[in-house]
Amino acid sequence: MTAKVAGAVLRSPCDGQWAAEPGLGVYIHIPFCRHRCHYCDFNTYEGLDGLHDSYVDALIRTIEAARCERPAGSVFIGGGTPTLLSPVQLGRIIDAVATSVGIDEGAEVTVEANPETVHAAYFEALAEAGVNRVSIGIQSLAPHVLDGLGRTHSVHRALEAITQAQAVGAFEVNADLIYGSPWERPQDWQRTLEGILTLGVDHISAYALTIEEATPLATLVRTGRVPDVDPDIQVDRHAVAEQLLGAAGYLRYEVSNWCRPGRASTHNLCYWSAGDYLGFGAGAHGHLGGRRYWNLRLPRDFIAAAEAGDVEAGHESVDDRQAEALMLGLRLSSGIRMADFEDRFGSLEERRPAIEALLAEGSLTQADAWLRISPTRTMVANDVIARLI
Repeated sequence: MTAKVAGAVLRSPCDGQWAAEPGLGVYIHIPFCRHRCHYCDFNTYEGLDGLHDSYVDALIRTIEAARCERPAGSVFIGGGTPTLLSPVQLGRIIDAVATSVGIDEGAEVTVEANPETVHAAYFEALAEAGVNRVSIGIQSLAPHVLDGLGRTHSVHRALEAITQAQAVGAFEVNADLIYGSPWERPQDWQRTLEGILTLGVDHISAYALTIEEATPLATLVRTGRVPDVDPDIQVDRHAVAEQLLGAAGYLRYEVSNWCRPGRASTHNLCYWSAGDYLGFGAGAHGHLGGRRYWNLRLPRDFIAAAEAGDVEAGHESVDDRQAEALMLGLRLSSGIRMADFEDRFGSLEERRPAIEALLAEGSLTQADAWLRISPTRTMVANDVIARLI
């Protein structure tokens, strides 16, 4: 690993364009939460504080068993709420990756954080552990929207967490936002964006709320106690984000992600460029050379299986890697560089009639060897991609 500033590793800039050689990513899943949000369908569990130590030990055991021919260009510790673990525990995990897999000089090392679980000293300790990017789950700066989503932090605490992370001077900071919930008024979304912009974060992820099955929010919608999301309203919210963030100098490099120049997420770019990534932890997924695999979901099962040396729950071959790579790459504002894409995934000749039709109607554009979705079609990107694959 490279030299440190205030303990954290300096990371290389990322322009957010589709990469012909996206490198290797490492994803590490921490499945613990203090409170499960109403909309969440991730592999997370409340009330398992007593498993933290044994889970970290099991996680490190599986990382130490991994061997790879190339070091990681990014490490992302997500969840769940990774910041329910101590910085010492997170540092042990990062050190295990550095020792067993390897971490590139200038790699991006991200930890997701919930505002109510962090403080100034915690951020300082994260920097000493080698973290150089934090992604803070803000979601909204409207108290009634936070209540509806089931978030437990206050608006004040959310803003304070960002300023405390920035004060350390060692992190890039991402603010994670959700728009288009049934409780959100137009002014709520605008004020949320304006409040985040006032703090000058490096990166903003803004996602339209989706109602996932088997969540408390889905039950509320199904029983008529909460209205469903309105896709037209969500399109309007996205347009507001595009206008405000663009005017403030942020670049939208993916459907739902904006950044200051050079501050795109290396780890997310690995996903969208159809790169390889290792998945560690309960329920984590990984992908290597067209083989996708996933681990046992339940934390106790994962811990027991780590002792036996096999935590994998299943795997599959990606039968149409070209289609998957198109689906991912065209979410990027850059689109795909066609010659490099065909070198990796084969000729696009069979898809040429569909490409030509989409070009003719303005859903796709092609310039300087790049094929991309038209900016005016961003919010229907999935429909455009479906016609290609």
